Amino acid sequence: MFKTHIRPLLLLFFTLTTVSLTFGQDADVALGEKIFKNNCAACHAYDANVVVGPGLKGIEERRDYDWIKSWINNPAAVLASGDSYANELYLKFNKTQMTAFPTFGDAEIKGLLAYVKVANEAVPEVVAVDTETADVTQDSSKQGDFFSIILVSLLVLMGLVLFSLIAVLKLLGKLIKGETEEIDTRGFGEHIKDNLKRVFQNSTVKNAIIVLFLLFGSKATFDGLYGIGVHKGYAPTQPIPFSHKLHAGDMEINCAYCHTGVYKGKQAGIPSASICMNCHNSIKQGSPEMQKIYSAIETDTPIEWVRVHNLPDLAYFNHSQHTNVAGLDCENCHGEIKTMEVVQQRHSLTMGWCIDCHRKTDVNSKGNEYYDKLVEAHDATAVGSMKVEDIGGLECARCHY
Repeated sequence: MFKTHIRPLLLLFFTLTTVSLTFGQDADVALGEKIFKNNCAACHAYDANVVVGPGLKGIEERRDYDWIKSWINNPAAVLASGDSYANELYLKFNKTQMTAFPTFGDAEIKGLLAYVKVANEAVPEVVAVDTETADVTQDSSKQGDFFSIILVSLLVLMGLVLFSLIAVLKLLGKLIKGETEEIDTRGFGEHIKDNLKRVFQNSTVKNAIIVLFLLFGSKATFDGLYGIGVHKGYAPTQPIPFSHKLHAGDMEINCAYCHTGVYKGKQAGIPSASICMNCHNSIKQGSPEMQKIYSAIETDTPIEWVRVHNLPDLAYFNHSQHTNVAGLDCENCHGEIKTMEVVQQRHSLTMGWCIDCHRKTDVNSKGNEYYDKLVEAHDATAVGSMKVEDIGGLECARCHY
């Protein structure tokens, strides 16, 4: 609900100014959740925890609804009216005035308040550690080495078998010719050297070496081809150290606070220095790294962040289609971003990886009339839930145009 440049005053309002409202059936919790995540979560928690501003728990037990609506729609008018409560907040938080949201009606405001209440009444879920993804990632990284070990082992085994066969054949030949009485007076080293020479002069051995060479060469070639454009594990050094673990994890700042286009645009967007200053004009001012942000603003020079997740120009990807319409979390593609001190690419982001996701993921049709007829047609002809694959998610033109 708040723009990215709003300061904690605007955010504190929801904890200190709340509503004695009985939520009816007209309060859309889903709408309220969307408003909260897209606008409020950057600085507020729905519970009593403090992020940038205070938590929102208990807001339904305080100020009346009409006052809250007036404040959200036109805070300047409430201040100008001489309202003591509003002016106390205004002074307490360095005279930072809340931005007006005149388009927010009863549906949006009641939905937001309903979501905060429902979220606090819900039983916390235990988050399971996705060990499967970690195991698959680890196993896939070792497949190439495992294949190489097998090839080397087969080569050694074939050599030993071939060496033994030649020795046996030689002994049998001597027995047939009656040459067993001949005594080999050569030294052990010369004996081994002579046998090895005969082994490598054998046509079968030569053919086996050529085949193995081709196998190893083919494997190295395909490994190189499959690795083109794949940067799994890529974690570049940024011009200013930024901890997603601290900001997105510990502070619970919503991704959309910095990446403003993640829910409404094709690109998530690179945060500008002014977004950093919303908090850091009063936090850690003496830090040497903060001086880089101040310098960027003073010289009107953008910070040259290094992009981590790259897709080829021939592939079309829309963030809002996946985050807003499909309802996917950022972690689906970016991994556990809230635990990363340094962001790294956790998935391959290859075409095969995307296609596999489209084959397994259910279409999020809840509350979206666009999918009603598609779901009806699917249910009439197929068994099971409708996947992205069923609505053309594997068509070439969806991603390549």
